[in-house]
Amino acid sequence: MTSQENIAVPTRAARVFIGEEFDLKKWEDVEPFFENLKNREINSAEELRQWFSDRSEIESYLSENFAWRYIRQTCDTANTSLINALQFFITEIQPKLAEYGNALDKKVVENPFLSELKEPGYEITLRGMKKAIEIFREESIPVITEMQTEERRYSAIAGAMTVTIDGEEMTLQKASDRLQATDRAVREEAWRAISDRRYEDHAQLDELLNKLVSLRDKVGKNAGFSNYRDYMFAAMGRFDYTPQDCFNFHDSVKKAVVPMLDEMAVSRKEALKVDALRPWDTKVDPHGLAPLKPFENGNDLLDKTIRCFSRLDPFLGDCLRTMKTMKHLDLESRKGKAPGGYNYPLDEIGVPFIFMNATSNLRDMITLLHEGGHAVHSLVTRNLALNSFKHTPSEVAELASMSMELITMDFWDEFFENENDLKRAKIQHLESIIETLPWVATVDKFQHWMYENPQHDAGQRKEAWIDIYGAFTDNVMDWSGLEEYRKYLWQRQLHIYEVPFYYIEYGIAQLGAIGVWKNYRNNPEQGLKGYLDALKLGYTATIGEIYKAANIPFNFSEQHITELMQFVHQELAQLKN
Repeated sequence: MTSQENIAVPTRAARVFIGEEFDLKKWEDVEPFFENLKNREINSAEELRQWFSDRSEIESYLSENFAWRYIRQTCDTANTSLINALQFFITEIQPKLAEYGNALDKKVVENPFLSELKEPGYEITLRGMKKAIEIFREESIPVITEMQTEERRYSAIAGAMTVTIDGEEMTLQKASDRLQATDRAVREEAWRAISDRRYEDHAQLDELLNKLVSLRDKVGKNAGFSNYRDYMFAAMGRFDYTPQDCFNFHDSVKKAVVPMLDEMAVSRKEALKVDALRPWDTKVDPHGLAPLKPFENGNDLLDKTIRCFSRLDPFLGDCLRTMKTMKHLDLESRKGKAPGGYNYPLDEIGVPFIFMNATSNLRDMITLLHEGGHAVHSLVTRNLALNSFKHTPSEVAELASMSMELITMDFWDEFFENENDLKRAKIQHLESIIETLPWVATVDKFQHWMYENPQHDAGQRKEAWIDIYGAFTDNVMDWSGLEEYRKYLWQRQLHIYEVPFYYIEYGIAQLGAIGVWKNYRNNPEQGLKGYLDALKLGYTATIGEIYKAANIPFNFSEQHITELMQFVHQELAQLKN
């Protein structure tokens, strides 16, 4: 096992095209390179390869430049200079990049030498370019810029939310830890405090979403689509499935998974010995045990995760050691940080950055395992020839992260020395998977409704949410007196505001991850190999081909989901015996 001190810090590839000292200060600094690409003659396959390489180099630089602006701003949402630095890129750089991007795509999609580029990946990249040309509209550039500016408001609003409990001001993430307290009064106090604080901003968040829906609908209509949903399927490169497949997923989950929620809720209510199961009863251990505490602080969480990864495969541990050495992690929750967690690829150096809001609970541990899976994906694709080969669709990206949550389970004793705690952790995680699929279906179906009905008002949206949420939740929970909070549960979902339609991927990938885990259970060596083989492809193959490399089907039929959930159910039954 490699020690941290012996980790060789990777270096970025040489900047052959833009020069080693290039530093972006204003658009005019970068424009000559795009003019070069736009006007350059291409008279051979080799010159075409070089053109793609040069474009990849400048785009990798700009992607990483934006990434650091975003990372720094989310780490400190109250810092005006960081906000301004991010806003500069959004308003001054991105609109011009969109214009040049379209011109460059048009330049090469009909190039006579394309047929000579036989290397894996070009066909997939060109497929994306052609779709981008098809949907590009110059009149949408200022609309998209305004949209991106508005989207950033969500993190600022949510990042400012704190509550005061027992005289201590704390983030909502930290307050959420109290939902695991064995004292029901403590749980209720925390739940109500969090819900009241969220509700305080519900009108502001409603207004923000009204504006976003209107702007997004305009972008979709400008591009000739009947709605923004259909535009986004094109913009996100969803070549391998359709909205109807999403509806099939919703129906399959409703039939195959939702009944399991009722079963779990009844079991929880009986174990807690309560007359009515309430929203603050969902996170506590049903047998009255204290909350699991898998780590002490951010450093402890990282070190344990590194050991866990290393036991699965030494290379995987080295991926996180590299990030630790380079200080590419910000793990602990604190006031002023944006909510949520992410792994942000850094396209030049190829070593990503992990951001999260850890306090001390099991969910935080799972988050780092999840983001660590994304990080491994970034690192195994960092040497692919083009930037576009590294950027996988989310259905593949989330397969990397969600599979890691499951295939590391055999090594969770790094976090839990006590055998009973270890079993509890596994049970809680597997039950959370059963809960995840209906929530994904809920959020996805809600978004389909919103953009199919873009003229809706906040009241109609609330009613639609109530109907959709009701179809994908258990029938046991008692919301008496709390109905107003229930109507706005969707406002906690960052994706609805910042990355619209990016959510069904979690459901698709969750099914894939269960398949990867099933393979690993049957044959650890072959299961891990299939997982890594799939990741190493990056985006040089279709989603179906990448899933096939992992030896799993790309399928979300009722029969397939039922089979996978039966496997999860069996694993749960063994842990509970």
